[in-house]
Amino acid sequence: MVQLAKRCFDHMPVYDFQMFHDQRRSNWVRLRTLVTLRWFAVVGQAVAIFVAVRIYGLQIEVAFAIMAIGISVLANVISSFVYPENKRLSEREASLWLVFDIVQLSLLLFLTGGLNNPFAMLVLAPVTIAATVLHLRSMIFLGLTAITLITLISRFSLPIETAEGVVLVLPVLFQFGFWVALLIGVVFLAIYARQVTTEMNAMSEALVATQLALAREQKLTDLGGVVAATAHELGTPLATIKLVSSELMEELENHPELLADAELIRQQADRCRDILHSMGRVGKDDLYLRHAPLETVIQEAAEPHMNRGRRVSFHLAPDEESDSTQPIIARRPEIIHGLRNLIQNAVDFSRLDVRVDVTWSKDTITVRISDDGQGFPQSVIGRIGDPYVRRRRLSEDKHRRPGYEGMGLGLFIAKTLLERSGATLTFANSRRHGHAGWSGQATGGAVVTVTWPRDDLPTIDPASNGALGENQPNDPWS
Repeated sequence: MVQLAKRCFDHMPVYDFQMFHDQRRSNWVRLRTLVTLRWFAVVGQAVAIFVAVRIYGLQIEVAFAIMAIGISVLANVISSFVYPENKRLSEREASLWLVFDIVQLSLLLFLTGGLNNPFAMLVLAPVTIAATVLHLRSMIFLGLTAITLITLISRFSLPIETAEGVVLVLPVLFQFGFWVALLIGVVFLAIYARQVTTEMNAMSEALVATQLALAREQKLTDLGGVVAATAHELGTPLATIKLVSSELMEELENHPELLADAELIRQQADRCRDILHSMGRVGKDDLYLRHAPLETVIQEAAEPHMNRGRRVSFHLAPDEESDSTQPIIARRPEIIHGLRNLIQNAVDFSRLDVRVDVTWSKDTITVRISDDGQGFPQSVIGRIGDPYVRRRRLSEDKHRRPGYEGMGLGLFIAKTLLERSGATLTFANSRRHGHAGWSGQATGGAVVTVTWPRDDLPTIDPASNGALGENQPNDPWS
């Protein structure tokens, strides 16, 4: 039953967050957010025109400028009546709204001096928003639109004049510099904002996947404890039923019709015993599931990958100054799942052998997982543990592991879970094959070393480990 439950968990769908990342990107933006930002822009534009005309006495096409601002006001009012407040924009809708903002601002700049107007830098705002919420194709379209309009208003615009009729215009060299600066700003801010947002969202989604993996392992652990406790608690009453049924069979030898019922009771008791044996080892208390010898925990983590055509060997050796008795550690789900992911990765990319070396001292516990494959690619070895790291050796990786896309999410989950338990991980390549790459870096099999300080990984002294007592009922409301 436990194995059946584990198989059910193992075949649960695993969602690739990166696959849906771009499809959901634009759905993050609410229409209300863009409307609110546009109201601030409207107020700022109106104040700027009022100050320019009333305080500084500049002569501009005020009527047309007010009409340009009124277009934004009208768009906000219509959207507030047509759409609900919680409206989230699709890719196309968000693109159109941002294009509208760029065009409206460019029109206003055309009426107020073009690039001679210092507020021309505000055209960068819609492009930055597009870089954070839209697909790459839409972002490029918005960027090209902004660059085109900036170039047009740099050549064609209505002048700004003072009250004395003096035209305010920058020197040609300054206008050219301002134009170049805006173009660079559009490209740089778009790339920078998109890169930061992509990495942030990738990390967020990878952490969600980590939480799902941890929850799955916790459910498996809880299931094993319930099964073992059930087998233990029902063992005594079933033995009593079997004993009483045996005595009844001896007394009912002269009553065949009743003897058959007694035999049926005994058979069903035996059947219950067999079922409990298949569910878990009899007498295994769920309190004992909380802690186990170090070797047992590691073998449990490696169990799903022991029969996959690779030889997985375990080697335990205490430090010279440490006690030879291996420590008993907590069977924490994050430790089991993290080690399982590392062992799976080693099995997937090994040729024949995977070796797990376990050592312990008075201060630390170390697990070293190595394989005889080609090791980590030099191009990503410094970034192992980050989510969604693409590997260059895709063709060979897919041959060894069908469907593998080299996203690095499994190693990220393993690293995150093990670090949560207090471990420190190092990734390297082995030199045991006797050669190295041109850069002097090892090119043998991959080696992952996991080290826990004993203070961060509480252990139990086997010599003082007495009876744990009876199982206590769980209060679901506590």
